[in-house]
Amino acid sequence: QPRLVESGGGFVQPGGSLRLSCAASDGTLDGRAIGWFRQAPGKEREVVSCISRTGASTNYADSVKGRFTMSRDNAKNTMYLQMNSLKPEDTGVYYCAAQPQFAGSGYVCYQKDVEYDYWGQGTQVTVSS
Repeated sequence: QPRLVESGGGFVQPGGSLRLSCAASDGTLDGRAIGWFRQAPGKEREVVSCISRTGASTNYADSVKGRFTMSRDNAKNTMYLQMNSLKPEDTGVYYCAAQPQFAGSGYVCYQKDVEYDYWGQGTQVTVSS
């Protein structure tokens, strides 16, 4: 099973950018549906973006559409979340999650955290002036 490790979080001013990485060890991200989630203080974890295991489908939360872009580099066994035009409301702990390899539909982007089996430890993103 993959061990997921997020990195790239930090402190940024509003309007700034960050690129989060999700590296997989002890397993591959290829053939897995992947999701990025975040949890703000005092709030429930919410989906930010997801990609189907074939890459055919992607989806973004309305709050991040046009600002965040998800991508994958199978050669590096890494997923990325490019975050631009960051806002204070983007503050939170960001997690990547993965499904078992070749599970589910190859064309569905899963948006519920209970649909994912493997999780990283999270990386903190703070957007503040």
